[in-house]
Amino acid sequence: MPRLSYRRALTRALADEMTRDESVVVLGEDIRVAAANVTTGLLKKFGPERVRDTPLSEQAFTSFATGAALAGARPVVEFQIPSLLFLVFEQIVNHAHKFPLMTGGQCAVPVTYVVPGSGSRTGWAGQHSDHPYALFAHVGVTTVVPATPADAYGLLVSAIRCDDPVVVFAPAGALDLRADVTDLTPVPLGRGIVRRPGADVTVVAVGHLVHDALAVAEELAGQASVEVFDPRTLYPFDWDGLVESVSRTGRLVVVDDGNRSCGIAGEIIATVVERVRLAAPPRRVTRPDGAVLPFAPALDRAVQPGRDQLTAAIQLTLKDG
Repeated sequence: MPRLSYRRALTRALADEMTRDESVVVLGEDIRVAAANVTTGLLKKFGPERVRDTPLSEQAFTSFATGAALAGARPVVEFQIPSLLFLVFEQIVNHAHKFPLMTGGQCAVPVTYVVPGSGSRTGWAGQHSDHPYALFAHVGVTTVVPATPADAYGLLVSAIRCDDPVVVFAPAGALDLRADVTDLTPVPLGRGIVRRPGADVTVVAVGHLVHDALAVAEELAGQASVEVFDPRTLYPFDWDGLVESVSRTGRLVVVDDGNRSCGIAGEIIATVVERVRLAAPPRRVTRPDGAVLPFAPALDRAVQPGRDQLTAAIQLTLKDG
């Protein structure tokens, strides 16, 4: 049973897809030297035509990827830090995402955007620690946040094969995770998974927070039966899978490493309460409103959602109703 890290799973997915399909190319800043440790070995195996270093002009090379996709390539664009997505929001959302819609499906734009290390990394501070997946879900771009090595592989493979733009957030908090992986296969976009079955409350956890939710569920096992639901894809969201879970448990808590206002946690709660009568008010554990992560490690940790907050939210939800 091979043991695989999350980071190496991303590398393996890129290599396998580049081997399978010669139209797959990778581009980004410092990817030939694998600055983010995700494109390691690709230059030697596939050559400089398919592994392209780009200038420090994110808007330019993101637009280049759109043109390449329209011409028949399947580009994978790596962004070293998540805040660069703010800079290229126009190119992704207003161009790549809308071209197929505005042409009545006459063209495809199969671009995959990968952020290996989204969210907080110790000492990376305010301009390098964002987790803006809710922005892309809001506008309807396919948005995935894998939690495990197997899903990092499977979702990236499915993203590359998709004929529409896909943004893949690989949380910094998950990159060094290792797991025994018996079967590396594509994971369908838009399909969540129950990571731990339970009967008393459903906890929806996004990305690396899945592992915190599982740890908390284990700690509370003597007090409550906690079900952990991992959406894996934030858009399109597996609403049927989540509604089935919450319909059984009757209670809902969401833990999300995004800001509270207009975040994915609020959307999950709003959609569920439209479809399910809950036994207690739902709760969310997120970053604070308008949060900007500070440089100081203690302050950085204080802003992020944590296990103590999640435990308290679950206990309050179980106590109500």
